[in-house]
Amino acid sequence: MNEDPSEFQELLRSIPPVNDWLNEPAVAACVQAIGRERTVKALREILDGLRQRIRVGERPDVARFVAAALAERFGKNGSRGLRRVINATGILLHTGLGRAPLSEDALDAIRQTAAGYCDLELDLTTGQRGRRIDAVRDTLVSLTGAEAATVVNNNAAATILALKAMAAGREVIVSRGQLVEIGGGFRMPEIMAVSGAILKEVGTTNRTRLSDFEAAIGPQTAAILRVHTSNYAIVGFTQEPAAADLARLAHARGLVFIDDIGSGALSADDLPATRHDPTVAESVAIGADVILFSGDKLLGGPQCGIIAGSKACVSRVEADPLMRAFRVDKLTLAALGATLRSWYEPSIRNRRIPFWRMIAESIDSLERRAGELAAHLAQNGWNVQVRSSEAFAGGGSLPDEKIESRAVVLSSPWPKGVASVSELARKLRQGDPAVVGRVHEDAFWIDLRTVAAGEQGLLIEAVASVVQDGHDQESAG
Repeated sequence: MNEDPSEFQELLRSIPPVNDWLNEPAVAACVQAIGRERTVKALREILDGLRQRIRVGERPDVARFVAAALAERFGKNGSRGLRRVINATGILLHTGLGRAPLSEDALDAIRQTAAGYCDLELDLTTGQRGRRIDAVRDTLVSLTGAEAATVVNNNAAATILALKAMAAGREVIVSRGQLVEIGGGFRMPEIMAVSGAILKEVGTTNRTRLSDFEAAIGPQTAAILRVHTSNYAIVGFTQEPAAADLARLAHARGLVFIDDIGSGALSADDLPATRHDPTVAESVAIGADVILFSGDKLLGGPQCGIIAGSKACVSRVEADPLMRAFRVDKLTLAALGATLRSWYEPSIRNRRIPFWRMIAESIDSLERRAGELAAHLAQNGWNVQVRSSEAFAGGGSLPDEKIESRAVVLSSPWPKGVASVSELARKLRQGDPAVVGRVHEDAFWIDLRTVAAGEQGLLIEAVASVVQDGHDQESAG
């Protein structure tokens, strides 16, 4: 690099010392939010990094560099916390983005419950101590048709608790093809080991017969477990016994039938995208003793694990000491109760619960919204097209089910301030609000099925800010 050494040194000397930064708006906001000591420490590290960049030939705008670095470390106004994200991936239950967005009814219930005290464990009629699950128990029983139900903090906890209560120290038979691994590397054999149940796997990866289960039953057998393979599908030369046949076999031999259906659709629906996942109603109908499912997947509510089934089995689960360790708080119960009440009428569910509103939106509506968004972006210099796309339920639900959708696709030639699709994705991801889309065929895809109508204005501003940042940097240079 041929550069005047005196100019190089002048650039380094032009960087103000730490104390001179403290009155800058972005820095002052950090001082107010996280304190002077933390802010000064971060500033020193950021300025050291800035000097390193200058030494290798970069020429960033100093003020913008510091403000951006502080925002990346601590977020807006110095508070990094969880940030709002516009989900443009087309994955409705995106695990990395928090799975199911909550309904306005659920949010209102959380606000009302969190703002003061509530009757979490107090029976207001008798004045005696109550049970927190009573807030949702009757609704769960009514909607599922099960004799009883309870709630814990997620479905992995529900599985551990059910296996411990029903089969600790005894054998549980499960098909080899259903020994799933869920997110975070948690595997069904490990979950069973934690519960104290003894795994007895039968069949092969792709084919397991009812006779395999029958032959495996012995004096130490306590239960038969079916695990819905919600995050993958085995196709081709396959066989597995029907859940109803497993339930009949279990009951004929005095065993408990545990049905881990995972995704948690309460009942069959006329929407084609749910036709391959088992439902709670189906599991109840075949006589499953324990039914396990998530609250934040197809149910569309908060993270929790729901245990439904016979009164005898649910009572054993609730009597286990681990129940207290896995119990849910008042905010989860408030959100869950509000979500469940929307399930009584499908048309209400499809309007009020965001997941179901997204999955039910028509192609005509998506086409119209995509056209409006594309027109706005084209006016700002973007090369844009409306394309057919495929959305997915996500969250380990409906793994082989594609949902027709529409996407706004941004591609080269890029406007000033954007050098590549990867740079665009990074800048949108780091914006406020963040936008996460899909990079495909060297283009950035914004799938409208997961972008709420009320978010389109924010999305337009986020994309526009990428170009504006580029113009500002060019002017500063």
